[in-house]
Amino acid sequence: QKAAQNLKPVVPIKFRISSRTDTGVHALCNSAHVDIQRAPGKPAFNEKQLVYSLNYHLKPEPIRILNVYRVTNSFHARHSALSRTYVYRLLVGCAHFSEIPVFERDLCWAPGGGYLNVPAMRDAAQFLLGTHDFSTFRSLNSETAFQSPVRTILQADIQPSSGFLSHHYEHRGLEFWELKFRSRSFLYRQVRRMVGALVAVGQGRLAPRHIKELLEMKDARAFPPNAMAPPSGLFLKSVEY
Repeated sequence: QKAAQNLKPVVPIKFRISSRTDTGVHALCNSAHVDIQRAPGKPAFNEKQLVYSLNYHLKPEPIRILNVYRVTNSFHARHSALSRTYVYRLLVGCAHFSEIPVFERDLCWAPGGGYLNVPAMRDAAQFLLGTHDFSTFRSLNSETAFQSPVRTILQADIQPSSGFLSHHYEHRGLEFWELKFRSRSFLYRQVRRMVGALVAVGQGRLAPRHIKELLEMKDARAFPPNAMAPPSGLFLKSVEY
């Protein structure tokens, strides 16, 4: 918003963001809409001008504008979204957090215990697909306590991935995995709790069927203690319209 105010609008600018993320969560791509009114007689900005101008004023910030599109007056960055896709990055093969590659620090989660049973995690993830009451997978707070807990998970995949510059340390035997989730919307900390439960399955602390049982309990207090995944491995990948 501060960067946009440098464009000299005649009305203060307010960005409407598509999604909010927890502290420590990253965004590969988020979206927002904004109304910019220029002084009478001045032409509207074109898309390229906005990208260049906003990024010029965002130099000191860890954020960049990738694209700008002109939309109708009825468009809303949050309410018009068809779905949101999150990716969670796991690192397997570290006996201690000090073994996480320095370039991956705060960009993944290396759960203790080493090996993960990925086939069991994939079996468990199937129970999350579809429309369910996700009360067990919601962190309760004052803002969301009265929100409907029913959500529809359109995608829940677990695929091998690569780390940043990982081909330079292949000898270390580290494995990266990405858990991808897509839904129109998610509950507060739902993705981190789903990831934590799936990792517990991969570690053998839960069986795949326990994910189904947790869903059926519809009670946030039934979620295993200290099982929620940390924010560092979570990325908002995209918002689909």
